[in-house]
Amino acid sequence: MTTNNWNTSLYDGKHNFVTKYGEDLLGLLNAQSGERILDIGCGTGHLTAKIAECGATVIGLDNSAQMLDKARETYPHMTWVNASASDFAFGQPFDAIYSNATLHWVSDAEGAVRCMTAALKLGGRLVVELGGKRNIGTIADVVRQAIKVQTGRDSQHGWFFPSIGEYAPLLEKHGFEVNAAWLFDRPTKLEGEDGMANWIRMFSGGLLRGLPADAIEPIIAASVAQLRATQYVDGVWYADYRRLRVVGRRAT
Repeated sequence: MTTNNWNTSLYDGKHNFVTKYGEDLLGLLNAQSGERILDIGCGTGHLTAKIAECGATVIGLDNSAQMLDKARETYPHMTWVNASASDFAFGQPFDAIYSNATLHWVSDAEGAVRCMTAALKLGGRLVVELGGKRNIGTIADVVRQAIKVQTGRDSQHGWFFPSIGEYAPLLEKHGFEVNAAWLFDRPTKLEGEDGMANWIRMFSGGLLRGLPADAIEPIIAASVAQLRATQYVDGVWYADYRRLRVVGRRAT
């Protein structure tokens, strides 16, 4: 499942943790001046611009026109490309590929890996983080239950949340050497009393797509009421994130 209809104000204003946590990957990327780097799923471009501060040439790629419009407005001197993570190509190869919180939106995971292999130089670096196995499992289960109660429908989220044992062999199949991989819990603080409701509105489009418009807010309200028992701690909402972080190189 992919989505390209984003509320950029809500994304940057209430969910800027996506960018903040993505900064953790920059040390692993270790971008160098003069390198050519591709940021897959660049969103509104803040991390892309941060990578470029070292003097690297960084291209941001995203499937959302709304996200790229915001990136171009904020960073007009940089290059932004509207393309799918599973269907892109560049004439000149890259020294490194970076991707944060994007590849779990890509239903054609193997297509994305093929594209990344083709885009990297031999020996080029891959540094990615995506949702891992059982990422937001509690939230997704509760929202699906609320959808069933409200509409009678079964809803599948469509995200790709692999384990290390699923993703590393996929990378190796297409020419990558996996140097390190981590699967870890990362409970993520959401902003404000409406944090969980805003998170569901922002990120659960796949679950809610195609439902009657008048059912959406009742589903969100029912989900929030049930999630309060497990995801609301000391006056703060938390999303039950699990992340898969992988560092590798193109070996063949």
